[in-house]
Amino acid sequence: MTGTDDVVGAKPLERELALHRAAFLARFGGAEAPSLFFSPGRVNLMGAHLDYNGGPVMPTAIDRGTFLAARPRADRSVRLASTLDGHALEFDLDRVPDTKRGAWSDYPVGVLRQMLELAELRGGTARLPGLELLFGGNLPVGAGLSSSASICVGTAFVLDRLWELSSERMELVQAALRAERGFVGVQCGIMDPFAVGLARPGELLWLDCRDTTWSWMPLDARVYSIAIADTLVRRELAQGAFNQRVAQCRAAFEALRRHQPDARCLRDVHMEVLDAHRDELEPVVARRAEHVIHEVARTFAARDALQRHDPQGLGVQMTRAHASLRDLFDVSVPELDLLVETAVDAPGVLGSRLTGAGFGGCTVILLRRGAEVELAERLERAFEPRFGKKPRVAVFAGDPGPREIAL
Repeated sequence: MTGTDDVVGAKPLERELALHRAAFLARFGGAEAPSLFFSPGRVNLMGAHLDYNGGPVMPTAIDRGTFLAARPRADRSVRLASTLDGHALEFDLDRVPDTKRGAWSDYPVGVLRQMLELAELRGGTARLPGLELLFGGNLPVGAGLSSSASICVGTAFVLDRLWELSSERMELVQAALRAERGFVGVQCGIMDPFAVGLARPGELLWLDCRDTTWSWMPLDARVYSIAIADTLVRRELAQGAFNQRVAQCRAAFEALRRHQPDARCLRDVHMEVLDAHRDELEPVVARRAEHVIHEVARTFAARDALQRHDPQGLGVQMTRAHASLRDLFDVSVPELDLLVETAVDAPGVLGSRLTGAGFGGCTVILLRRGAEVELAERLERAFEPRFGKKPRVAVFAGDPGPREIAL
């Protein structure tokens, strides 16, 4: 499928879920049809690498994500499988794995452990049935669109429904976050599970990661589109590099908080404090701090632009954010840089930057409706001669968040 073909969009969700149901029955057998669920991915427009530094972020859920087909069992056995690879896992609810395996199943296993803790507080776990759960989806894994949060929040939602725990949505978000941090070991911030779990279609989530307050900001989908350009560079080594960035930001804060005692996180540190004490930091740590401090200001400027009904101002801040991610945070790659540079010169484009942690994956592009096909053609013409492949370009709609879907 070419990039311009991708611009047309994905298959209808109901059709894809019907195929997923058929795959479940082929995998697990039996006559009883499973319940079907969908959990979206997300794209972040502003606030790059701010969530674990206490800063503000501006993500939105997208209409591609994780498919989950689930059916309770008569015994306590849990069977997990995926349409995306051949790895499967089976265990008993009384003997849930307590160490990760380095596979995709670590994410739902971590969530299941968290949901068992919730169940223990609500009448105990002895009454809970086992289940069969098949994962799939139309969200590129490793592309920076938060497939991990999509899986984790979606799994929490499914278990809550099948086990009738009646959890609040924020409990599910927190279960997903604890699973990814504690069991999988990715020291992520709060943005991704919040963006998935608190999704509203046609709106950006404004999330302050310092005090976990949030609100929604409209972006008129009749006028503006959000496109994703996928480099097809997968981020196999991104987890270690991401954790390194987290550690560097923590080191910057610990060094600078001595000079600004009122600071509770790196987001609070003033630029003049960094400038005055830069020589106390390793150069690479100082660059990380500089990105965070400026990105906080850019993100507030982007919010101010939207409040003035000026999406062009949001786009300008997006493009500036990419330059900082490239030069100060060192998380871009040549493929991402070329896509951003080409996009911002295209008619109708307001701004672009890499999205997700970086190291590959996708760029996000804010543009006016009607400019999508020409954008995709320009990206292909620039990208293919240099890298020998065509980027995949897709236009996403918003999404209302994790839910059960009846066919």
